[in-house]
Amino acid sequence: MNQTLAIANQKGGVGKTTTCVNLAASLVSNGRRVLLVDMDPQGNATVGSGVDKDALAASNYELLMGETTAQRVRCRDVRGGFDLLPANGDLTAAEVGLMAVDEGREKRLQTAIAACRDDYDHILIDCPPSLNLLTLNAFVAADHVLIPIQCEYYALEGLSALLNTIHRVQQTVNPALEIEGLVRTMFDGRNNLSNQVGAQLLAHFPGQVYRTQIPRNVRLAEAPSHGLPVLQYDRSSRGAVAYLALASELLRRQRAAGADAGGL
Repeated sequence: MNQTLAIANQKGGVGKTTTCVNLAASLVSNGRRVLLVDMDPQGNATVGSGVDKDALAASNYELLMGETTAQRVRCRDVRGGFDLLPANGDLTAAEVGLMAVDEGREKRLQTAIAACRDDYDHILIDCPPSLNLLTLNAFVAADHVLIPIQCEYYALEGLSALLNTIHRVQQTVNPALEIEGLVRTMFDGRNNLSNQVGAQLLAHFPGQVYRTQIPRNVRLAEAPSHGLPVLQYDRSSRGAVAYLALASELLRRQRAAGADAGGL
């Protein structure tokens, strides 16, 4: 069973793109076929995968505008071993262009990746740090939403708005959308605040918070500047070990969900 996973948080700087790139590489390390879709006009997931966003012949802008196909846009087998649908600043214009579309503008991404969905076990969508039409396209295309959340004072700020948006999408255009879970990022167990916020998340979202915690790690922060997932940059680092653990936990959850569904 394949899975399309939107990785989203309207708050910036929570490790969303870091999670996308490194989870993709870690899933590949587990023998999975992975497509990473960069839906952020900043193109950070594209750069972090070792692709020059300024040298693209076509990007997700052309894809959303219906000017080309996913097969023609995707970059095959980038440095993390996954395929990539890349983005750059052109994607900013896509939201304006989509506003002029009378019908089905929220389904453009879903339609675009439908032709290649069966080529992959996992499709990860890196959402922009805002609840806009690009994020809505990601939620319509996805089966699940994974929410990275930084263990800091403002961690819960804006989370309710994100959850309300997901709920509205469930009620209208994608009733099958589910929350995959929350991942604690930039975690420092020596910090009382990190532990307090982590405890709050566990209390407010029982059963939905991943056990794996992504630590603050210098090697993890350095890897994007080299265009590499941390797994290729320093496999022995705490960051690489954490994302391998996150991928394993995701796969265990997926297998358990499949077993439960099969038992009904």
